Amino acid sequence: MRIALGVSYSGQAYQGWQSQASGRTVQDRLEAALGQFTGQRVSTLCAGRTDAGVHALMQVVHFDTDIARDAHAWVRGTNANLPKDIAVEWALEVPQSFHCRASATSRRYAYVLRQSEVRPTVEAGRVGWTFYPLDGDAMTQAAQHLLGEHDFSSFRASQCQAQTPIKRLHEISIAQRGAYWRFEFEANAFLHHMIRNIMGCLLQIGQGRRPASWMQEVLMARDRDAAAPTFSPSGLYFLGPRYPAHWGIPERTPAYDWLP
Repeated sequence: MRIALGVSYSGQAYQGWQSQASGRTVQDRLEAALGQFTGQRVSTLCAGRTDAGVHALMQVVHFDTDIARDAHAWVRGTNANLPKDIAVEWALEVPQSFHCRASATSRRYAYVLRQSEVRPTVEAGRVGWTFYPLDGDAMTQAAQHLLGEHDFSSFRASQCQAQTPIKRLHEISIAQRGAYWRFEFEANAFLHHMIRNIMGCLLQIGQGRRPASWMQEVLMARDRDAAAPTFSPSGLYFLGPRYPAHWGIPERTPAYDWLP
């Protein structure tokens, strides 16, 4: 049988999602917990790999097993063996044809940024930070140049393993709430460091260092050197993938409402 899980985690203590020899990744910890619960080796696949320091509110994974447990048992049993900064939020038995990555129609991220003269303390590692005031209208205008299907090579990390730099960006929303800015992105898929590189450019524009039209220049250059430096991973959250309704996969978890 195939089981799908919704997993949330704080990425501060981990070297990203994907398994590494160090064992200090979210995938390593999750598979170890599943192994303790089932007494078998369990291999997982995820909907969207996250980098070191990046968080997830609803990472979706799937794995195959011959062990029958109800949904609540998968949640409770796995969580009993996980560290406090990783949790299974829900579990579902799904058809063998379901694939957490290939069945997704889009993926969503949020970046939470604190604008203040003083660096974050209690939110350290959980929000990005800018000392300078930001112009929301300029950033929103700049973001419009990125919507639609484009070659996003200018925002692609050199180590990116994607087969093509062409992605379709469905939506970017930017909102301020007190001292916090929330940037949300939805696309069919993202390149490695794509959002963090876009954030670097948006902040250059928001701080008045570049005009809004510069974003289009960067996009059209198709050259990583044309863009701003990669921004901090601290405020980046994987909100989760979207799936066709017939799969019955939740679109969000309670953690989604925690973000500013």
